[in-house]
Amino acid sequence: MYKDLQEKVAVITGGSKGIGSAIAKRFGQEKMKVVINYNSDPDGAQKAADEVINAGGEAVTVQANIATEAGVNQLLETALEKFGDLDVWVNNAGMEIKSPTHEVPLEDWNKVTAIDQTGVFLGSRTALAYFKKNHKKGNIINMSSVHEQIPWPTFASYAAAKGSVKLFTQTIAMEYAKDNIRVNAIGPGAINTPINAEKFADKEQYDQTVSMVPMDRIGKPEEVAAGAAWLASDESSYVTGITLFIDGGMTLYPAFKDGQG
Repeated sequence: MYKDLQEKVAVITGGSKGIGSAIAKRFGQEKMKVVINYNSDPDGAQKAADEVINAGGEAVTVQANIATEAGVNQLLETALEKFGDLDVWVNNAGMEIKSPTHEVPLEDWNKVTAIDQTGVFLGSRTALAYFKKNHKKGNIINMSSVHEQIPWPTFASYAAAKGSVKLFTQTIAMEYAKDNIRVNAIGPGAINTPINAEKFADKEQYDQTVSMVPMDRIGKPEEVAAGAAWLASDESSYVTGITLFIDGGMTLYPAFKDGQG
């Protein structure tokens, strides 16, 4: 428990499932007030909200397209109307589409980058403007990926967007450090989330993925949520501009783990 997080207000985009709902639940355990954004899963968002409340926090759900200015403005307005403030903004919403790059339709490229890149910009800009206007020591957490560092063939739009998130995070962290606004990213590796459920249900694909992780296991959403809570808290008060990889060592070139090469 981070006592400084009690009563603080957080917005989480893409909070209806997976890592987003795990962060919401952890924030509930920290007795925070949470705005849970969703796109198409109201039941999942409500379940996440119930978990926040059952854990001791407060929560409200909001359907909004975070790739639009109207959508992110709605999230801020909800935070202010329901809870009266904003302290932490988590840009978690994301998507991926697999395709050989030479076959990627422009529509699919734009769909992925709208959520994974533009959505991060719009959410961050909205939070930054509020923090600046109100002279707050605000906190922004952007969900990146190990693929801001590791190339991922057939997922070019996703990798490009996450590479953008890395430098965007570092850039605004530097720009607003003097205002005591901290901006960091989290880079999850292979995590057991709904987006991976079909792949992990296939034993061959599951085992192949595990072989890429030096710790020889798949991560849990709760482990990513623990990193988010730390970054949101004053325990990380001297940390800004980093990507916190929560990946079991996946970014450590695991092909070399037994001395090969």
